[in-house]
Parts: sequence; structure tokens; C-alpha cells
Amino acid sequence: MEHLAIYAGSFDPVTKGHLDVLQRARGMFDAMILGIGHNPDKPTLFSFEDRADMARMLVEGLDDGAELAPVSVHAYDGLTVDFAKAMGATALVRGIRNVTDLASECQLAITNRQVADIETVFIVTGEEYAFTSSGLIRQIAGLGGDLDRLGNMVPDLVIDRLRELQASPDSPLHRMARDVHVE
Repeated sequence: MEHLAIYAGSFDPVTKGHLDVLQRARGMFDAMILGIGHNPDKPTLFSFEDRADMARMLVEGLDDGAELAPVSVHAYDGLTVDFAKAMGATALVRGIRNVTDLASECQLAITNRQVADIETVFIVTGEEYAFTSSGLIRQIAGLGGDLDRLGNMVPDLVIDRLRELQASPDSPLHRMARDVHVE
């Protein structure tokens, strides 16, 4: 039996912490799927297609070792557990940065096990990424922060895409920044 794991999230944008968790998980499973989903509680910066395209390019750039699982990238709608079942996954992979992540992820893992009979494997991200989040990256970019300073948190491809959004006055990045100021 092949052990397929789904590492799902909105990945808006993909961070080096996400890639670190994915790379660590590749040594534990026979195959991996990076699932690009939609969280209705989070406004998105990049479209499904943009996030999936960036993820595919970044996955292609990962170190390949003989013992590491291949990774494919899929965008999906709906519940992650339904996507995992449809793909034949044996586990979900979740990255943990800190104690706050652990509390919310444990609740989600227990619920997923109860409603879908799927286990969750937690992988603690490298300490250099413990404070990196996609939301923080979106906020920095949206408020005009220096994107060159984000090189230790996000891949160059993401910085380039964020730079394009900063230069476009009608991009969702500027809408997000305005929304932050309204609240």
C-alpha cells in the first residue's frame, strides 16, 4: 500500500516555512500532494491558478533525493478531508510553528479523524521559520514594506510576484491594505 499524504493550505503565498515542512514530510511518505485550497475565513491575494503555478515552480526546485517522495500540486474546492479521500490519501500533513498553531491544529486533527477517519501528522518547521506566516507577508507587502527584506521568509519567485502586485494600483494587495486601515 502506498502512503500518500496531503499537505493542504491556502499557501497565499507559499513561504520558505511551507517548503521546509513539505521537504521534511517527503522523507516519511511514498508520495505527497501539495493541495492548494480555499479558506473562507481568509481573503486571498493570489488566485487559485497563480498559487498553484507558483507552487509547481517551487516544487520543481526542491532537492530531489532517492529517498524523497515525489510531489504533485493540485488546487481543490471544498473540504480538505473530502479532497484527501478523493485522492486516496492516508494522512494529512500540517506544519507547526508554535504553541498557538498546535492548539488549533490539534482541534482540527481530532475533528478530521472523527468525521473522515484520516490521521494528521504534525511537522515542526525549522526554527528559522517559526515566526513566518503568509498573513504577515501579505500585510508587509500590502502596507508597502521593503520586499527585499523578505528573502529569508519567502522564495524569490514570491518576492517577484509581490513586487508586481505592489506596482499595480488595482491589485488585491492594495485592497487588503485599505481594508486593514478601515478596521
